[in-house]
Amino acid sequence: VQLVESGGGMVQVGGSLRLSCVASGIPMRINGMGWYRQAPGKMRELVARITSDGIADYAESAKGRFTISGDTAKNSVYLQMDSLKPEDTAVYYCGADWANEGAWGQGTMVTVSS
Repeated sequence: VQLVESGGGMVQVGGSLRLSCVASGIPMRINGMGWYRQAPGKMRELVARITSDGIADYAESAKGRFTISGDTAKNSVYLQMDSLKPEDTAVYYCGADWANEGAWGQGTMVTVSS
C-alpha cells in the first residue's frame, strides 16, 4: 500500500495551494480518504475527510476555506486550500482507510508566511 502526496510548498498569507494524493495497492474498496496535519509540537489532527460516497467532513478551522474532493476510480483525494493563514503551517498527511485498516502518506510541508 502506498499513498503519495504532492502540492505542498510555501505561500503567503491569503494565498492558495492544492494538495493531491494518490493511493495504490489497496486490496479493497476504500471507505474514505482524508487530509490530516501536524504542526511542530502538536498532535496530528484531522483537516478534512471524504467518504467513498462523497460525504465530506471538515475541521472547524478548515470550514469555508478548504475544499476536499475525491476520485473514487483513481483512489485519489485533493485538498484545495484558500485564504491560507500562518496557523495552517504544518506537515499535511494523506490518509486512507478500508475495512479495519488504514495507511498514511509520507507527508508534504505547507508553509504560510506573513
